[in-house]
Amino acid sequence: MIRRRVIYRGAVQGVGFRWTALRAASGGAVTGYVRNLADGGVELVVEGEAAEVAALVAEIEERLREYIGRREAEESVATGEFSGFEIRR
Repeated sequence: MIRRRVIYRGAVQGVGFRWTALRAASGGAVTGYVRNLADGGVELVVEGEAAEVAALVAEIEERLREYIGRREAEESVATGEFSGFEIRR
């Protein structure tokens, strides 16, 4: 199990980014959250099997590629702290 934290930059707020991520995550076996950041970015934190995490991130990036200017990602061992996937405020 892995944990991936991705910060997206660009025109990523106000374009349905969080809802797209929530819908994409609802069909898989991943947990975590997505939220808007005060600096205009969006943070995605997702945990699960490596293939599931990679598939979710790829789907989000494919659907929203025109809004993403750049991304910063880090990976670590999953903590198991989440019970589902949610939008955080």
